[in-house]
Amino acid sequence: MPEMTFEVRWPDGTVENCYSPSLVMHDHLTVGGSYTVAEFIDRSTTALSEASDRVRAKYGFACTSAAATTHQITSSAARYPADAHVDIVSMHPPL
Repeated sequence: MPEMTFEVRWPDGTVENCYSPSLVMHDHLTVGGSYTVAEFIDRSTTALSEASDRVRAKYGFACTSAAATTHQITSSAARYPADAHVDIVSMHPPL
């Protein structure tokens, strides 16, 4: 299963690297895209849930790394107002 990383810039300019066990992030986020914090949480947690489901389908268990990334994102997002913007800096590998 191809894994990937994606880099986000939070409203205060902090850049954070995130991990996904699947390329499914490309279906939910776009490099150069800007999303409100609330929308970013929704899109990324939906994608990471799908990624974990793909791992479960292939290996028989959920992906703890996807769960850890979900926790990382929601913890980081809690520092900002829901209507502030998060930018998608990069996604590796690209499609």
